[in-house]
Amino acid sequence: MSPDDTGKLVRGAADGDEVAWRGLVARFSGLVWAIARAHRLGNADAADVFQTTWLRLAEHIGRIEHPDRVGAWIATAARRECLQSLRSTAKVVPTDDAERLDLTPAGGNPTEDAVLAAEQEREDADRAAALWRAFGRLPHRCRELLRVLMASPPPSYAEVAAALGLPLGSIGPTRARCLARLREEMAGIKNGLSPST
Repeated sequence: MSPDDTGKLVRGAADGDEVAWRGLVARFSGLVWAIARAHRLGNADAADVFQTTWLRLAEHIGRIEHPDRVGAWIATAARRECLQSLRSTAKVVPTDDAERLDLTPAGGNPTEDAVLAAEQEREDADRAAALWRAFGRLPHRCRELLRVLMASPPPSYAEVAAALGLPLGSIGPTRARCLARLREEMAGIKNGLSPST
């Protein structure tokens, strides 16, 4: 199945198409089960992760920014659910000592939303740090152009051309080349390489 087909399934499922939803489940069920098994969850916990992952997708399907990459979204959701399951399982200790049952953890018990929010913040911070490392590797002219273009509110190309002393017709193509170079640098960071060296 091509990414375009996957994107169509996501859009269809978001619009309430049951056949599209079943197509997504058929396409990605193996992935969810594999992630649950990779985390060494028992059958019941793996089944819970499986169901909760699909519930999360149903809750967010209309807000997925890149429908053609829903597999990555599902994998991340399944991994988070596995980690949540492992955290909650680790806290269960059978006892017949009634006094232990009255103890409240000193740090409290963060809600699932708090845990997911903290994990998302960490991922966002890591992504931003990688982006700025890649940005720092760009040639000076690219950094200068992209910084001006990122101003808020965004300047017109005429304003950018005037500010940087560039021909008006070169702003778009130069921007495209600089963004392509930035993508290469990001890919190099992600893969542990440095394309600029």
